[in-house]
Amino acid sequence: MSERADGFALDEIVSRFGGALIGDGSLRVVQVATLENAGPADITFLANPKYRKQLQACRAGAVVLSSENARDCTLPCIVSDNPYAYYARVAQLLNPPQQFPGGIHPTAVVETTLHPSICVGAGAYVGKDVRIGEGSVIGPSCILGDGVEIGVQGRLYGSVTIYPGCKIGMRAIIHSGSVIGADGFGIAREVDGSWTKIPQIGRVIVGDDVEIGANTTIDRGALDDTIIEDGVKLDNQIQIGHNVRVGAHSAMAGCVGIAGSARIGRRCTIGGGAIILGHLTIADDVNISAATLVTRSVNKAGTYTGAIPFESHRDWLKNAAHIRHLDAMADRIRELEARLAQLEKKT
Repeated sequence: MSERADGFALDEIVSRFGGALIGDGSLRVVQVATLENAGPADITFLANPKYRKQLQACRAGAVVLSSENARDCTLPCIVSDNPYAYYARVAQLLNPPQQFPGGIHPTAVVETTLHPSICVGAGAYVGKDVRIGEGSVIGPSCILGDGVEIGVQGRLYGSVTIYPGCKIGMRAIIHSGSVIGADGFGIAREVDGSWTKIPQIGRVIVGDDVEIGANTTIDRGALDDTIIEDGVKLDNQIQIGHNVRVGAHSAMAGCVGIAGSARIGRRCTIGGGAIILGHLTIADDVNISAATLVTRSVNKAGTYTGAIPFESHRDWLKNAAHIRHLDAMADRIRELEARLAQLEKKT
């Protein structure tokens, strides 16, 4: 819901975020919506060309789009080089975060002194020597171990657990069920086949403006720290192993798994369900497609895909059978090429 009941005029939006306005600048919008469902009080956007046909029947008050698509728009519009990012900023303007009054719920247990602007929800536990920045919200049933640090304006939803000694930067958003700083999977095998646990003595260090999705887990380092740099965005149910480093402004979709000691560069994107094995290095500006298994380091920026597209089960069985024989087929091709080269020499 907008911070103002009557929303914002298009003139005001353009003055804040830039762009070129075409049409009535006094028109006010109160919410964002899709091209298909937007009404006269809504602002929508067109970023994907496959939805261009919906523009003709759109009933929105205004549309954010590119200069190329503006030629087909009869509605008031804001022209932007990046319509999707522009829409995101407008959506934030019209849907500001809920504000919580400072204070500690009577059922919370707090063993450190907190600034009065900090809100601590029901059943939360805040350990000793915890430092929390002003304006932060600690949701119901959260657990903050001893020595945890959280920067200003942090937002922890219900049932987040942060283990002792971990540090979270400013303006973090951590969704319900996330666990930050649990032990990494560090075990050593003995000669008799049994396992000996290796104490995990590192921490998790999270930078500023990071968002961590629901039920995502980030393990503490075995020796050095696990580090999530500024601006990283993590979706739900991601597993990040011990001693991993994720570069600034990288983003990962749901169910990604990053094994221990991997190094992910800056501005990378990793699609849902992708797996990156341990001790690998991924360069800056790498895009990993969904469900890709990365088994070696990636040293050059670009898009990498390792998943086989789905097809009918019958066709998949046939193609899978061919894949099993690729090595033998390659040997036969090399043999045929050698014979062909000999024949060409004779002629």
